[in-house]
Amino acid sequence: MSELLIDARGLQTYYGQSHILRGIDFRVARGETIGLMGRNGMGKSTLLKSLMGLVRPREGRVHVAGRDMTGCRPYEIAQRGIAYVPEGRGIFGNLSVTENLKMAARPGTRGQRDWTFERVLETFPRLQERLNHGGQQLSGGEQQMLTIGRALMTNPDVLILDEATEGLAPLIAREIWRICGLIRESGISSVIVDKNWKHVTQVTDRNVILVKGEVVFEGSSEQLRSQPQLLEQYLGV
Repeated sequence: MSELLIDARGLQTYYGQSHILRGIDFRVARGETIGLMGRNGMGKSTLLKSLMGLVRPREGRVHVAGRDMTGCRPYEIAQRGIAYVPEGRGIFGNLSVTENLKMAARPGTRGQRDWTFERVLETFPRLQERLNHGGQQLSGGEQQMLTIGRALMTNPDVLILDEATEGLAPLIAREIWRICGLIRESGISSVIVDKNWKHVTQVTDRNVILVKGEVVFEGSSEQLRSQPQLLEQYLGV
């Protein structure tokens, strides 16, 4: 099996008394693209936050590139090669596009510098036209491109995208899916959360569906697409 970049086992995560994740195992291998699906409130974002150290699981362990990172701070997990694009984007509105990108620039865990400022602008031509605009002057779609571009500037081993196309116009969403395909081709592992299972399964190798904090399906894109009754039951499509 390929090297595991994320290996989480037995995650039990709570918000106060609310039991959100119930014994979840979740793995990401090098070069693998995974779709994480489920209806709202089923634990997808909580799983991502548990992996990133934003929420500490009450039980279970999170290993990143072979090292136990359970309970570590988010910046320590990021330094192990995990880039996180949260729901809501989180760009610096008072910094320009150029500043948002360049502040994140660093080599990856193996010294790789594949994603340079120039390559990000080639990938996101809309950002090239707005280099001096402040983050708050960008449209929602442009902000999403900037957030993904900034994550790529860290030359990550794994890119986590929470609600990749939420609230975006169809044309912009199509552009984001194109970029997800490019990221996959570049060899970076990805975890993609999005409600559009048809688009997700076009770029993923494996998919995981959560229901009430438990994994109810794990399998290839072909397996998922071949089970319309499962899609109806768990995703309501």
